[in-house]
Amino acid sequence: MLKNNPVMKKLVETGEERIGKLAQQLLSNEKFVAAVQMLVARSLAAKGTMDSALRTALSAMNLPSTADLEQLRSKVDDLERMLASVEGKVDTLVAAKTQPKK
Repeated sequence: MLKNNPVMKKLVETGEERIGKLAQQLLSNEKFVAAVQMLVARSLAAKGTMDSALRTALSAMNLPSTADLEQLRSKVDDLERMLASVEGKVDTLVAAKTQPKK
């Protein structure tokens, strides 16, 4: 109902135009872009600090970190591949021994 209202359409179009102009002005402002870049850099640094502190806390409580679990998962996957290879070789040897000799 509101979508078909011409006044609402005009308001939305005007709002979109104004937001577009504002975004363009902000992105052309070097100080704004530098501030956003600094904010992103500081956020990434804070995330790194938080991750490090979390790993330390988990280690102190003798709990595994996400990296520890990923490493363990990788080792389990390697073992599963090796086991599948050994099973294949055993099956081949068993099949060769059970075949009648000519």
